[in-house]
Amino acid sequence: MAATQTVTTDGRFGHDRRVTLPGRFALASGQALPGIDIAYETYGTLNADASNAILVCHALTGDQHVAGANPRTGKPGWWPRLVGPGKAIDPARHFIVCSNVLGGCSGSTGPASLDPATGKRFSMAFPMITIRDMVNAQARLLDHLGVGRLAAVVGGSMGGMQALDWAVAHPDRVRSVVAIATAARHSAQNIAFHEVGRQAIMADPMWQGGNYADNAPPAAGLAVARMAAHITYLSEAGLTAKFGRRLQDRTVLGFGFDAEFQVESYLRHQGLAFVERFDANSYLYITRALDYFDLAAPHDGVLAKAFAGTKTRFAVVSFTSDWLYPTAEARRIVRALNAAGAAVSFVELESPFGHDAFLLDAPEMVRVVDGFLRAGEQ
Repeated sequence: MAATQTVTTDGRFGHDRRVTLPGRFALASGQALPGIDIAYETYGTLNADASNAILVCHALTGDQHVAGANPRTGKPGWWPRLVGPGKAIDPARHFIVCSNVLGGCSGSTGPASLDPATGKRFSMAFPMITIRDMVNAQARLLDHLGVGRLAAVVGGSMGGMQALDWAVAHPDRVRSVVAIATAARHSAQNIAFHEVGRQAIMADPMWQGGNYADNAPPAAGLAVARMAAHITYLSEAGLTAKFGRRLQDRTVLGFGFDAEFQVESYLRHQGLAFVERFDANSYLYITRALDYFDLAAPHDGVLAKAFAGTKTRFAVVSFTSDWLYPTAEARRIVRALNAAGAAVSFVELESPFGHDAFLLDAPEMVRVVDGFLRAGEQ
């Protein structure tokens, strides 16, 4: 995908872009930011009538590098099976936009950004943000790019929440939504796992009330948070198939607390790798934004009311082994859309890979998304 370039010379478009969107940015909390920076990438070319734009929304720890190499890690984009030349979301047909969410740590304004009022990092003075705030920031970015209406918003996990919220917050700007492995609210179990992670970070003495130095982050706490969360991204069947009770670099039990089992070694690796690319305070703020997410709450708890009158087409996809956002939550969305009279397609796909199935090899998911998008282009 790195070889794919937009043909325009307009500096707004291309890989690894940054834009400062001036003016007061009001937040759902009632607070405001004096202006926001958004880091983003675009792929493909916006056509003459600006009708081929697709916004791809990333998950909790994702970033704007959906299909281009991450300049920080050197790794390829995070959704190569779905986005790229010849794929369902194709820069030859689509103008693709992906931005780092508000509150993130890959170039968009977040707790590690400088507060213009003090000249110091926001840290824990950063205001609370919500999924709606992330969506409204994306809307401001699309204004900057000259995109009035989106052909589709596509996202998995937290990205799926953003996609659903787009249809509610900006119904006239979205023709289609693809919501994968997601939910219309964060459950008590979801909130509980996030709280474990946040407490691990805040209990780390290096956290310093959020005022840690660049070279001394609360790495141990953030690693534990990642390890706990990562378990929810997998499945028991997947863990058993991959690791079972096999030992790591030994043939007999050591009767200690080293990483004796392969699954322990795997989780520790995931935790350590995460602290090299993610900011602990961003993790606190984004997990809180997820906890606050409940599309039905402003509508007397009736989700169908959130989608009332929608003209948007929806595709909802779930996976059989996803226990973070299980099929029951996807069916709840579909029932609400049916009650609202919306055009909706739903499919539950067999997979042993748990929540992360949407990021892994899932050819049926790719076919579903491809067919849905092509149908909308007719």
